[in-house]
Amino acid sequence: MKQRVITAAVLLTLLAVVVWQIYTPIFIIVISVFSAIAANEIMKCAKISNKFIQIFGTVVAFCLPYLSSASILEPIVEHKVWYRVTNFVPLMVWLIAIILIYFLAMLKDYAHTKFEDVAMAIVASIVVPMGFSIFGILRDKAGYGDQIGVYLIFYALICALATDTGAQLGGMAFGKTKMSPNISPKKTVEGAACGIIFSIILNAVAIVLYNKFALFELTRTQASVLMICAPFISFMGMMGDLTASVLKRNFGVKDFGKIFPGHGGVMDRFDSSLFTLPLVYCVATFIV
Repeated sequence: MKQRVITAAVLLTLLAVVVWQIYTPIFIIVISVFSAIAANEIMKCAKISNKFIQIFGTVVAFCLPYLSSASILEPIVEHKVWYRVTNFVPLMVWLIAIILIYFLAMLKDYAHTKFEDVAMAIVASIVVPMGFSIFGILRDKAGYGDQIGVYLIFYALICALATDTGAQLGGMAFGKTKMSPNISPKKTVEGAACGIIFSIILNAVAIVLYNKFALFELTRTQASVLMICAPFISFMGMMGDLTASVLKRNFGVKDFGKIFPGHGGVMDRFDSSLFTLPLVYCVATFIV
């Protein structure tokens, strides 16, 4: 428990630094590093022995988040310049090229590289980084420097992390009915309900604080839509956690990694967030 608390304090400090520097390239550098580590964790857990696929997949996972927004490198690189760079070759062309490279690597080392290795590498180095890229997309959703983008990031994190924390505490206090005993024996229906309620409460507090300190308040319609969607997004966050548990069971591991002592790896911390972020982007599309 002591180790978990110390690690949590370090992570909160890192979060504070990232928020402080959220409109500098430090923000996307941290996101890209997390993306690369998460991809590498998955490939190692999947026991992909092809070193080229491991290294190439990690590099791809680091680079993809930089394509999330034309303003992602401001104020060092102007959005007009970076827009020309990122749109010089369409993203779909890059993705097809990356997949073809994986297949070529499989053909070169066909004796030890299976199609399953390529499929898992695609998930790890393309799908997962796309999820991390939404951090950058949300930040600049309403325009570079607009505070609502920062709020939307916190909204997604609250729906994921608050639900997880509330479910854990609620399960310890009230848990009786197993939610999914074959996947995650410790999760209970009562804990899940507590997690969703805790997420709703924290999101309500976050909206109040945002409207008090932000330059431009959320409208009543925006706040209402976000609160209505919160329980559904929180539920999907739990599904993300369960999905990660299924993967870990398939891989025969307890945690994806060990970078955060007492908490596991990057994927162990962001598995539920990767499910809430796309949904928050969909909601943001309608309200921003």
